[in-house]
Amino acid sequence: MTSEGSSTYMTNKRGPGMPGMRGMDHYGMTVPDVDAAVDFFCDVLGCEELYKLGTFKVEEGDWMTQHLNVHARAEITNMRMIRCGHGANIELFEYEAPDKSQEQAKNSDNAGHHMCFYVDDIFAAVEYLRGHGVTIMGGPSLNVGAEAGEYWCYFLTPWGAQLELVSYPGGRGYEQHTTKRLWDVRDPAA
Repeated sequence: MTSEGSSTYMTNKRGPGMPGMRGMDHYGMTVPDVDAAVDFFCDVLGCEELYKLGTFKVEEGDWMTQHLNVHARAEITNMRMIRCGHGANIELFEYEAPDKSQEQAKNSDNAGHHMCFYVDDIFAAVEYLRGHGVTIMGGPSLNVGAEAGEYWCYFLTPWGAQLELVSYPGGRGYEQHTTKRLWDVRDPAA
């Protein structure tokens, strides 16, 4: 199966951007149960738990709103930091808040999101996930155009968050037009 669509290669220069920006450090994700999420990320996906922090709340004032854009009486009841291979860390939060929504955002919703993990063999990874009872959305699809050579596949966490796998062992189409790469997966020593 291929993913059809048009590609536009970006050649225009933009401003210099934020001074000193080097890359992504971590991705924060609020989950309904941090312990269960850590079990999934570590025991099923193969991440490593780095550390945990305890409860955090502010009894008076609007510090939580001003600094975290949450309800003033929101409480972080559990937080863990995990690492997934060579990419960014994942910061998992469990919150209690008077105005907390229980609805899981879809990719098509504003603020919808997903995390993506690179794997060497997407077909083996999908079969492994199926063997662990993970919901696979469709199956591996091959892209064309700027992402030619890339296989991708969405899957769901036990709490319904969207995650993705990608694999492009021969590189991606856009790499013919730039020297910017996530990493060179063809030479692990690089």
